[in-house]
Amino acid sequence: MLKAVRPKSALSDHQDHEIPIQDVSLDIWDKKYRLKSKQGEHVDKDIDDSFMRVARALADVELPAKREEWYEKFLWALRHGAIPAGRITSNAGALEHKPATSTINCTVSGIVEDSMSGILDKVHEAGLTLKAGCGIGYEFSTLRPKGAFVAGAGAYTSGPLSFMDIYDKMCFTVSSAGGRRGAQMATFDIAHPDVTDFIKAKRENGRLRQFNLSCLITKEFMEAVKADSDWKVAFPVTEKESIVDGLNVNDENQVVWREWPVKGKYLTKTEGIDAGKVACRVYKTIKARRLWDIIMSSTYDFAEPGFILIDRVNEMNNNWFCENIRATNPCGEQPLPPYGACLLGSVNLTKFVKKPFTDEAFF
Repeated sequence: MLKAVRPKSALSDHQDHEIPIQDVSLDIWDKKYRLKSKQGEHVDKDIDDSFMRVARALADVELPAKREEWYEKFLWALRHGAIPAGRITSNAGALEHKPATSTINCTVSGIVEDSMSGILDKVHEAGLTLKAGCGIGYEFSTLRPKGAFVAGAGAYTSGPLSFMDIYDKMCFTVSSAGGRRGAQMATFDIAHPDVTDFIKAKRENGRLRQFNLSCLITKEFMEAVKADSDWKVAFPVTEKESIVDGLNVNDENQVVWREWPVKGKYLTKTEGIDAGKVACRVYKTIKARRLWDIIMSSTYDFAEPGFILIDRVNEMNNNWFCENIRATNPCGEQPLPPYGACLLGSVNLTKFVKKPFTDEAFF
């Protein structure tokens, strides 16, 4: 039977009243975070060994004269309720046992460019990221909609959802090989022509099961919902496409000007109130409230997609002047810019309860 062993020096004055570690907690530690050799032998003999391994790895990045001081500080924190994210607890100090793993739990992919090389480059990067144990988020509304013409191939694209299937299968394969379930987030702009397909994607049994899905909701869309007005779904066009297809960029029934994460390759307004916005070809118009109802119905029936107020995210971002956020980590609680990363952690609140299960208990 697993036991949580702790040296006497680590015990608090309230050791007689400390809430014991549950068997299920020990089981999770043993299966997911306990360091083991290739042969399955326990490198971490007990939980305190895990604490010491992590504390030592964190302290070793300091100057030699400061390492012991920081080792003691980190070890004290771990023994008193600080819980680093899973990749830190599992991989920090693992050395030769896990040489290619990361201590970063979550990342966001670089922008998925609307080209075959751009799409496959990000699949490659994501595969290496997942192999290292990190979760990853992407925005897929940068890809042109289903049925759009691809001049280079002389054919029509299958759309972003079909390419998401590639990422889904890659994640399943890589995570199965590594023994840990992969985690991915896909975000999608509410103004993309394929947004309805994105919302309904998980209604198809077995599809995109390695993804969490979230819609990027804008103020403009919410105002349209409130007013029960029309909503134009559109995708950017290049200057060449606008000329070849005879688009009138001044006709709002053909083109709308919107913010877009990729600007260099598309027709962009250089002056006026819409300066910096990209010309987007209108594919169709639907009632905003109807689209809202589709989201609400899918959320109720399938618990997805999620709902990200992307305008508000960027307004509240302290780095608004140098980055544009369009995606989050896999669980959705941490918005991140392209190639952003986040370190997660928790606090064991039971460590702050003194004299638990007694009349004198306090927090």
